[in-house]
Amino acid sequence: MTERGVSYLDGRLAPRAHAALPGWLAEGFMFLAKLLWSALFAVLILGAIIISRLIWQHDWVLARYDALVIFVVATQILFLVTRLESWEEAKVIFLFHVTGTVMEIFKLAQGSWDYPEQGILEIGGVPLFTGFMYAAVGSFIARAIRIFHMQFAPYPAFPLTFALALAIYVNFFTHHYVWDIRWVLFAATIALYWRTRIWFFPARRPRWVPLPAAAAFAALLLWVAENVGTLTQTWAYPGQGAFQLVNIAKFGSWYLLLYVSFVTVTLVLRDALIPHPVRPTPR
Repeated sequence: MTERGVSYLDGRLAPRAHAALPGWLAEGFMFLAKLLWSALFAVLILGAIIISRLIWQHDWVLARYDALVIFVVATQILFLVTRLESWEEAKVIFLFHVTGTVMEIFKLAQGSWDYPEQGILEIGGVPLFTGFMYAAVGSFIARAIRIFHMQFAPYPAFPLTFALALAIYVNFFTHHYVWDIRWVLFAATIALYWRTRIWFFPARRPRWVPLPAAAAFAALLLWVAENVGTLTQTWAYPGQGAFQLVNIAKFGSWYLLLYVSFVTVTLVLRDALIPHPVRPTPR
């Protein structure tokens, strides 16, 4: 079932935009509107991080981290009740929460980053809201596929995409002990996906972008979100000043992690994966 917001975007907002604006400007407006609607979960979490940092007092009974946990859980429930996410998507997003939390616990123990505040709702020193930040990435991908009516074509053999995603995830752990093969993994993403186009509908006409280029754009947005987290002192990297940008190397980390996220989503949303070139029509 199509959610009410998508029906409004395609059925009411798009015709009004095309009636009031030149074609290229209307299409750009609709692209931004659909992008923000797709990223609604992530936008709400970032908003909560910023607002809580501005208003929270250290002597309040409820810790800021615990309040963020309560907020993200309530938001996830709201998304399900209002059908902004389906139960099938929620199962995959739960996997994001688990795999993200496991990575957070490991990375925190390695000293890769730190959480300067304290809370009760945590595991291994990791606040439980952090798993939902990874889940927000999965939510964005799943919602964008539906909202933009995306198709991925020609799509590589699914076992190969799964094997690459698994190698990327494992390397996030093993590079602390053996060689970091991220440059090999960067090359592998290009070799495997260089022919894959993401077909999408910002408005009336189908557009396409190479999948690796879309992953790089999304990684840039996530790097910006990382800076929101550090500037609000929600988490911190070793040696990073209060107003210092996150190391650009994190852009590469997010680029690779997006492939893990995307393949995880495709465990449910397989209909959008087309093994041969195609010029799609809205689904």
